[in-house]
Order: sequence, then C-alpha cells, then structure tokens
Amino acid sequence: MYSSLNRAGLGFNLFLSLFFSPGEIVVNEVNFVRKCLSADSSQEGLWGKLICTNFKVSFIPTDPPSEQKSHLSHLLLGLHDIPLTCLEQVVTVNDTKGKKKVLGSNQKLKFNPTELILYCKDLRIIRFCFVEAGPESAKKVCLAIAHYSHPADLPLLFGFEYQGRRYHDSKGTHLAGHVLKKHFGLSHLMTCIMQHKKISICISVFLLSLPEHIVVPVSLADQDLKQNSIYFMNQRIPVWCWNHPNGSALVRMASIADPLQQRRIDQRFIPAITKSHPQRSEVIRSDLDKCLPNIQDLQSAFIKIRHICVIDSFEESEERWLSSIENTRWLEYVRAFLKHSAEMVYLLDGKNTSVILQEEEDRDLNCVVSSLVQLMLDPHYRSLVGFQSLVQKEWVMAGHRFLDRCNHLKKNDKDESPLFMLFLDCVWQVMNQYPAAFEFTETYLTVLSDSMWIPLFSTFLFNSPKQRAQYLMDFAKNKAIPQGEDQLVYFPPVWDWSQQYSTADQTLFNNPMFVGKGAACVQNGEVKTFRRTKKTYSATVRGTHASLRNGQKGGEDSLARRGSLLSELKPDFSLVKDESPSERFFRDWFSRPADQQSLLIPLLIPSHLALWKLYFLRWVPEACIFKGGPITAYHKLSQLVDEIEILQSHLRQYKGTRESGSTQLPGLSGPFSSQRRMYFKASSLQDPPSPPDFLTSSFPFTPSGNLCRRSTYGTPISKFLNGARIWLSTETLDNDPL
Repeated sequence: MYSSLNRAGLGFNLFLSLFFSPGEIVVNEVNFVRKCLSADSSQEGLWGKLICTNFKVSFIPTDPPSEQKSHLSHLLLGLHDIPLTCLEQVVTVNDTKGKKKVLGSNQKLKFNPTELILYCKDLRIIRFCFVEAGPESAKKVCLAIAHYSHPADLPLLFGFEYQGRRYHDSKGTHLAGHVLKKHFGLSHLMTCIMQHKKISICISVFLLSLPEHIVVPVSLADQDLKQNSIYFMNQRIPVWCWNHPNGSALVRMASIADPLQQRRIDQRFIPAITKSHPQRSEVIRSDLDKCLPNIQDLQSAFIKIRHICVIDSFEESEERWLSSIENTRWLEYVRAFLKHSAEMVYLLDGKNTSVILQEEEDRDLNCVVSSLVQLMLDPHYRSLVGFQSLVQKEWVMAGHRFLDRCNHLKKNDKDESPLFMLFLDCVWQVMNQYPAAFEFTETYLTVLSDSMWIPLFSTFLFNSPKQRAQYLMDFAKNKAIPQGEDQLVYFPPVWDWSQQYSTADQTLFNNPMFVGKGAACVQNGEVKTFRRTKKTYSATVRGTHASLRNGQKGGEDSLARRGSLLSELKPDFSLVKDESPSERFFRDWFSRPADQQSLLIPLLIPSHLALWKLYFLRWVPEACIFKGGPITAYHKLSQLVDEIEILQSHLRQYKGTRESGSTQLPGLSGPFSSQRRMYFKASSLQDPPSPPDFLTSSFPFTPSGNLCRRSTYGTPISKFLNGARIWLSTETLDNDPL
C-alpha cells in the first residue's frame, strides 16, 4: 500500500495529510532517507520520507513492517514521530569529512550532512542517514528541524495553533469545563479545610506566582497578608496545603527576603498557624534549601544517569554498571527527598505538630516534598483522580516553573532541572514497595513524564497561574474565542487523556493489584482488615533540636540523629538501645502489616531503592527481556481481574434471571461489555491464556529504532551531553578525534 502511494506521488502526499493535526503544516521534507534501527553502520533500517512540520519531526516509512499491537497507539503522534519540544540536541554529521555540528536556531551549516542524530528529552536517540537523499534537501530539513525546535516565544509553540483550530472545529461538541474540574480534586480539597482556616482571595499575590485562591489561617486578616507579603520572596506567603485528621497542618512558603523582618514575621504568622491546631500544638519549620540538593545538583545527576543508561553502551558487567549508576548520585538524591518527606510525615502523624516547608522561592523543592508527604499520608492521592489533583494543586497552581525547568524555549540551560521527573521517580519507588496501594501503574507515570514534551496542553507550559491566565487571555482574543469561555475547554490540561490515547489504551493506567478503600488484607492465611490505631507520642520529643520548636530553625538538620533515622533501621526492626521517639515511631510502623489505605512509609536502605527501568531503559534493546519483566505479572493479573469482573457480571445477570423465573447461568463466552477495565482481557475457557509474542520488559514502549548510539564516545558531543555545556565550532569538532 505504502509503495504504490509512494510511486503515485500526489496520492502519497494526500495520504500523509491524514497524519497531521489541526493547524499542522509541512515546513520541509526529504525523500530516500534511512532510519537506522541498530547502532552499527549496516544497511538495516527503514526507508522513507523525513518531514519537519511546525509540530514534530515525522518519518513515514515507504514499506513499514506489518502492523503489530505492541505499543501504545498515540492519537497525535505516529510510531516514528518526535515533538519538536522533545528534542534536546540536533546533531548533523558528515562521515566523509569527519565533521559534526550541534545545530541551533538560525545557524548555518557549511557541509552537507550524511547523518542526522536527534537526542530526545524522553531519552531516545534517533539516527537518520542521507546517503541516498539529495544533499541540499538533507541540509534544508536539518536546518528546519533545528530552527523550529527553538521557538522565539511561548505563543509560537504548536499548542497555541492546535488548540485554537481544535476549539473552532469542535464547537458544540467539546466537553464542558465543569467535567474536567473533577480531576482537580476540589471536593477533596474542601473536605480537608477545617473550621480554623479560610479561603482568601489574594489578587495582589495572584499578580505574581500564587493562584488566585489560597487557604490561610482564619486568624490572619487579609490586610495582614497584603502588608507582610512584601517581605517574602516573590510575595509567596505561608499557604496551607493539607490537614492531618489530628489537626496538624502542612504549610509551604518562600524565604523572607529581608532577614531583619524574620523575627517580626514569625511572631505574626507562627501563632496564627498554632491557633488553627485544635490542641495548639507547636509549629516546626524545615528549610529545604539547607538539607536537600539544589536544582543544579539534580540536573547534573540526571545528565550523568542519562549518559550511562542511553549514550554509553549497556555494560555486560552488572556490578560495574550498577556502581556507575550509583556514582551519578541520582538514586542518592531520590532517597534524600523520600527520607526528608518521611521525616515530615513523622512530625505530622507521630508528633502531632504542624510543619512549614520553606524554600527560597517555594516553587521547586517544596513542590516535591509537599507532594510526597501528602502521597504518604493520604490514600486519596494514590488514586488516579487524587494524584491528578495533587499534581494540579502542588505543582501547576502552586507556580512550579515548568516553562523554565523543562526549557521548552531552549533559552537558558542554567534554569533547566528535572524536578518533576525526580518526583515521579520517588512516586515509583513507593509504588514499587507497595504496589497494591496505588490505583495507577508505572506506565501511567511514564506517559505523564512524556506528556511534558508534547506542547498541546496547559499543564506543563507555564511558569505560574498568572502567566497562564495572561497568555490564555491573549490567546482567546487572538483566536476570537468568546469572553467567559472556560479555559479548560479551549486549552485543556493533560488530564484529558482522550486527546492522546484511546479508551482501550487508557486501561493500561489501571493497576490490577490496587486495593481500594476498606478492602481486606491477607496475613498468615487469614483475611483481616487492618486499621492502624493512633498512638500518642510525647509532645516533648527527646533528640529534637531546640531551635526547631515554635517555628524557629537554625542551621541544624530537621531531626536529631538524622543519620540514624530510617537509614539505620535493621531488616528485622529489632529494638535499638537508646532509641529516640522518631526511631520508635518508624520501627513500630514497620513492625505491623501495612494498611494499603492508610499511612505508607518507604524503606530507604539503599538496597530497597532501584533504578526505574521502564523509564530509563525502555529504549535500550540490550535491556529488554523478551516475554519477561514486570509486564508478565501485569499480564496475568489483568487477565485474572478481568475474569473476576466477568464472573461478577454474570452472577448479577444470573440473579436477575432467577428473579424473572429463568435459571440458566451464562458462560464465560457470553456477551460482556467491551469497555472493560483491564488492558489484557480474560481468555475463553476453550483458549488457555498465554502471553502475546510481542511482550517485552519495555512494554508498552518499543526500543526498535529509538536508540542508535553511534560515534559519540569521547567526542565533544559526548562531553557536551555529559554536562560540559560548551558550544564548539565546526572547526574544533573537525580537529577533535572521533
């Protein structure tokens, strides 16, 4: 089919239009391109056309392999498509002259490229060869890709064109805004607000980086907020995040810009938080800037682990490879954030104190820790809808600078940092230890991370609610959208998954092991429902530094004996001599069976933390396990859950037929709704279940053609991608040995 259309010329171009989204146009293209499927220079690969549009880099194979349902089918992107915002580096190569060049916007290319290597932010490395293509056409398409992947301003991202066209094309059929609002967890938010707190509409604060509506202690007058907000960095005053059932509150805020005002501000805000606690408990402040890695450390570690997992060859020696992973410090930083979050959980749950998370701008580290604390304490945030609301309120509406941290415009590498990716990795670590506690899967987390690089949704495009409101107001005006139209309709968030995946593919997000609220647990062969009894701990905690109390924090760590907390827990959780209350709290918790719908605390001994393989190694062919990995267990469990749901449905039908006088019991092969909850369906009794041939440990992502690591070792390109961000001229690259 593809061959005949290619020969037909006009028919082929007409066929290509089916792959385009509303508002998408072809910028440049080149024929007779080979997409390399392996790292060597053999002729193995796919032949076809390479296209650059204002949205993506698209490769259309002339004779694609037979279609096989071995991966997620994206509704906006083909198997060989890459969004322009997903491109990290565009590298051109001329093999005959031994030249390489990293292309930016509006740059010249002095040689005709024989290869194009695309380094992607989702860890893919894709290589195209132009040996049979026209040299000038190859050069033009490379320059076009480099130019359009560096937009000069935010409205030039394709999402602004796409959503405008989509809104007008779907008038009268689009979803109402109130339907999407359910994902933001507003009802759960309101149930958490106790009588000692109020919602404050802070217009002056909204003009900076906080949302329009915030929750503050009721004893604080709006005039107090306005007068004292000028002393906080970016006017980010203390804002309530979450309330424990015992009354302790989780609060986040920025640092005080003027150190001379610190004492006066503490005397005004700390007592207000104390009064909001039913027992007038003390308030402890944790300065995250002093006890956690900064954004530059995180970026450096991520570059290193990406280099080892993607750019370097996959090592045969497991010991050497794992030590290299450890030396990147990425897992060390993941552990640091989980550990500090667990310490805050102890203060809120075990010590019954309110906690203030303080960070210089309250927009980076606070987002990670506040989210993890709530994830550990509140089972609502471990559901699909709850997790979406958690990200929405603690990241998007709280003003995390997604535009800068993701570096969508590629303007300032110093501001780039994988904070949201670190958070998702931390979530995966907890999920890996308590798989039945989460309604969603690691596929969901991976797809969510990939969605950061698709510029069609409002979730990951802006630095603050204020910036979002301003840009979308201008967008509505430019696109002739009526005033008063809900922004969620004409520029929806990423949570509207139907824009990206079919209903069937979205079932991959559902965890078959999830234990819902009130579900029974099995211990020693007996079915029990575990409910933790609240244990009261002394208000005066031995070992806690005096400077922590009443909201005051010096340069000490947040808890005394920090090195022994959690990390020194014995595998058998035996009693430790001279045990502090915090250590006793954790030892007592780990000594009991975990209630999946209650407090969760991860084990943080280094051996309990693992590399998130589905994310870091999904494109590496050498790392793929054929018919193996977690997907095999997921496949069997999905079939089992689906079979149980079918039996329950048939049982309900049987009860209905008995009431009507019929006694016939439908068989497993009887009719059942096609909208089933699991991706893998139960087989009929005649066909015993067996794993599909296409299953690998990287499912539902395919490594084929997505990782071609060629001639980068020891070159300036390798050094560049490894963190030495130095732009080198073509002449320097030419003289450097390959």
